[in-house]
Amino acid sequence: MNFDQEITQKLSQRLRFLSFIIIIFFLVILVRLWDLQILRGDYFWRLSEGNRIKLQEISAPRGIIFDRNGVILADNTPSFDISYLRQGAEENEEVIFSLAEILNLDPSYIISKISTSNGLSYYKPIKIKEDVSRQELSLVEFNKLNLPNVIVEVFPKRNYPLSGAGAHIIGYLGEIGESELKLSEYSDYSLGDFIGRCGVEKVFERELRGKSGWLQFEVDVLGRKRSVLSSVSPLPGKNLYLTIDSDLQQYVDKLLGKKNGVIIAMNPNNGEILAFVSHPSFNPNLFSRGISLNDWLELKNNPHHPLTNKGIQGLYPPGSLFKIITAIAGLEEGKITPETTFYCRGYYRLGGREYKCWKKGGHGRLNLYDAIEQSCDSYFYWLGRLVGIDSLAYYAKLFNLGKKTGFILNEKPGLIPTKAWKEKKFNTPWQEGETLSVAIGQSFLLVTPLQMLVLISAIANGGEIYVPQLIKKIEDNQGNIEKEFKPNCISQVPISPNTIRVIRNSLLRVVQSPNGTGKVAQIEGLELAGKTGTAQVVGLSLNKKVSEVPYCLRDHAWFIAFAPFENPKISVVVLVEHGGFGSTAAGPIAREVIKYYLKKIGVF
Repeated sequence: MNFDQEITQKLSQRLRFLSFIIIIFFLVILVRLWDLQILRGDYFWRLSEGNRIKLQEISAPRGIIFDRNGVILADNTPSFDISYLRQGAEENEEVIFSLAEILNLDPSYIISKISTSNGLSYYKPIKIKEDVSRQELSLVEFNKLNLPNVIVEVFPKRNYPLSGAGAHIIGYLGEIGESELKLSEYSDYSLGDFIGRCGVEKVFERELRGKSGWLQFEVDVLGRKRSVLSSVSPLPGKNLYLTIDSDLQQYVDKLLGKKNGVIIAMNPNNGEILAFVSHPSFNPNLFSRGISLNDWLELKNNPHHPLTNKGIQGLYPPGSLFKIITAIAGLEEGKITPETTFYCRGYYRLGGREYKCWKKGGHGRLNLYDAIEQSCDSYFYWLGRLVGIDSLAYYAKLFNLGKKTGFILNEKPGLIPTKAWKEKKFNTPWQEGETLSVAIGQSFLLVTPLQMLVLISAIANGGEIYVPQLIKKIEDNQGNIEKEFKPNCISQVPISPNTIRVIRNSLLRVVQSPNGTGKVAQIEGLELAGKTGTAQVVGLSLNKKVSEVPYCLRDHAWFIAFAPFENPKISVVVLVEHGGFGSTAAGPIAREVIKYYLKKIGVF
């Protein structure tokens, strides 16, 4: 083999080897292309589209809550959130650290928010910080190029113009919990959503919530929004109209001031609630985007329980207000007539024990009118013993005492004791002395302020029991009425009109007579009827000064009233916790509530 042949052979071998390498190379490329285009083509197409097209949820504005006159009690204001879109992006440490510096957050907090968002819809932005300041918002927008997949969301933040004045009836919002998301009723909710936690916000959650919309948009390689491809507008929630009069509500709130207690005003002719205040209250705006731990602990640990609606969840002995029931029982059972008299020596003796009257020297001889007017305990000791505990319980329950009134918010039933109840509860027989205590509104008796308002309203209107009504109507976001709420009279109390007349006239004397315990509530030119009540928290000596008694052991002060006497337009219950005498602590407040409202509607 000559030299030329040897060179040609070597070149031929190298060419074959090179051809083999080239073929292998192209085969690898073909296999890779087959894998990318055929086997995993759909996956990479979706990934590409995910990088190019983003889908963002748009929160729906919650329905507005109005008072009876169209004044806003709860609406929405814009709030700006900084969120992170998972779609088409992985955790980017550089982005996370930059965002943490802008928002003054720990980077580990942001990482934790992203990594623990498994319960969140893939297309739902992960909220990193809610309700950011204008400065933080500006910094995020200024650094947008360096923050791909970081977006600014406009969130409709709940706003309560009355602040604490309407908190217990309107309620507040709170973020839904993981345990709630497992319930079927919340199947269309996800982490980060807010729901009503109490009040009408909770009861009408479905109506108020609305339906979220969607925004589909295209972004460039830097994550900047280029164009909107499609969108579905959010559907606002339905609007709610309450029976509350906003002006009266705020006035009542100011009247109660720093006192702990309850004021509720109602139209006795249809059960519509005109004002409803429980103190101490709280600011529901604190909950609008998530309450801070410090604020929550302050509310939770407050010994006066600001989160409790005392008008329907507070249970109190009714005190002398219950003498209305004792009087009705005595008249209806034929034990007395209005002219029947008993003598008050300042006490009533049963066995070896003296049951004291509030007036140390006694009232002397009184008939029923006098006894109610002057709230004589001795008279009602006599009468209660004549009637008996089970008859007292029967007439109390006719007026729905010791039961839920049917109010739409969560209420407690209270307690009206009977012989059978005590036997079952304590396995001991009923004692006659306990009947005397019940006859003046003490012992085991427990009622809510709303129940006592139903009682005085039934006396005012001639014996009709109405379910207290808080909602007038529901409208859609176009202003069309979807549902109207009518007055609900559940019963006509089966007692004689004459008994109602006697009680009404007696309650008129309580306020209008110079000897009446409620004379402090007199309004010149207006006939107002009512009843004072002082309910013991614990038994105390009559000689002990109020200043010597610890606050938590002082008596509760009650006053119930209605006006005008002949054609009532408003009934009121006032309870001042540990306020002392109803005549001095609660009566003047009730007077001002009635005067204000009747002047407003032009009756007085």
